Amino acid sequence: MAGAGGGNDIQWCFSQVKGAVDDDVAEADIISTVEFNHSGELLATGDKGGRVVIFQQEQENKIQSHSRGEYNVYSTFQSHEPEFDYLKSLEIEEKINKIRWLPQKNAAQFLLSTNDKTIKLWKISERDKRPEGYNLKEEDGRYRDPTTVTTLRVPVFRPMDLMVEASPRRIFANAHTYHINSISINSDYETYLSADDLRINLWHLEITDRSFNIVDIKPANMEELTEVITAAEFHPNSCNTFVYSSSKGTIRLCDMRASALCDRHSKLFEEPEDPSNRSFFSEIISSISDVKFSHSGRYMMTRDYLSVKIWDLNMEDRPVETYQVHEYLRSKLCSLYENDCIFDKFECCWNGSDSVVMTGSYNNFFRMFDRNTKRDITLEASRENNKPRTVLKPRKVCASGKRKKDEISVDSLDFNKKILHTAWHPKENIIAVATTNNLYIFQDKVN
Repeated sequence: MAGAGGGNDIQWCFSQVKGAVDDDVAEADIISTVEFNHSGELLATGDKGGRVVIFQQEQENKIQSHSRGEYNVYSTFQSHEPEFDYLKSLEIEEKINKIRWLPQKNAAQFLLSTNDKTIKLWKISERDKRPEGYNLKEEDGRYRDPTTVTTLRVPVFRPMDLMVEASPRRIFANAHTYHINSISINSDYETYLSADDLRINLWHLEITDRSFNIVDIKPANMEELTEVITAAEFHPNSCNTFVYSSSKGTIRLCDMRASALCDRHSKLFEEPEDPSNRSFFSEIISSISDVKFSHSGRYMMTRDYLSVKIWDLNMEDRPVETYQVHEYLRSKLCSLYENDCIFDKFECCWNGSDSVVMTGSYNNFFRMFDRNTKRDITLEASRENNKPRTVLKPRKVCASGKRKKDEISVDSLDFNKKILHTAWHPKENIIAVATTNNLYIFQDKVN
């Protein structure tokens, strides 16, 4: 697959943008998660209003071979509602923290969605036929008097307009004291994990009333708490292996075959800190906001505030690759701390062949790093170049000194515009990028 940009690599083009154009954005419309399904045909987004919107890729137009299928709304449903915990006097937000698709087994699709406390398994199914000709029921649904039925008829199915239904099949609740930050489906497709700040639970997809606690880092005395779990994920092929990352910048790999409670990790991935970069903010910026295994299962990628690191699972003492996402912000950490941006949780993703990684930044910029050529590119999600097939121009940020014509000064970056959530189509060069309340879809230029 082609790389991330530059010389002979692919050129990224604008394809679509979803969402309202208004400048005053309703809090409920802010996108909080983006996820392609396993085939890439469906793309789900969750928002702060507890809604899940699923887009479906149209079948490719055979006449215009260059036009790849656009994504159009397939189904929208309210996944979570705001709740109130009366015991703790706490409001539970409806915001969707994560969505994970299950591999398709039959005509229906299944996905898990979670807010801070409750995970739900949703079934999304299509109906394009309806039964007609009941004996005891009129067509409008009213029941007949059985004494008036003189002949029996066989009900038949008649075609109807396609209807997409979303129904909750399982609700997994009451297992997390703290806020859920991750869910991950196991490669056995029977179990999944859910992680909050201090614990990780293992669930069976068929069983809602109990889960097994597999990691618990809660100290007996909460005053001794030094780190929290920030993300967790199952290995893509090995069903007994999972990793979780911490706010101290470490990643622990656990093997569920070793013991029921995986408090003792099998491997600890940690990079020694460079003493020359030590500062008041070191601990905050080393906190890992996302961890993702490569599709091959050989590598994992972690995202901290300033960088993306690629780790080989066979080498624990340092990452095999480190990519600076926005090193020019190192001198701005003080003001980023004051406006709370330093606590932003950026996610990262792999392309289908694990050769390119992508993550977001500020000013609606997103970055791609080609692992083979070591080239990187900065692109912008903006409505200014939103004609279909418009090639995205690479952006450059000037850290200090004299600014060149096309460069953007670090002081003029808009920190309210940020790309936290990105997703890459599992088989094609199609990417989805969430900016506040808009979803941008870009694809490579097909000549």
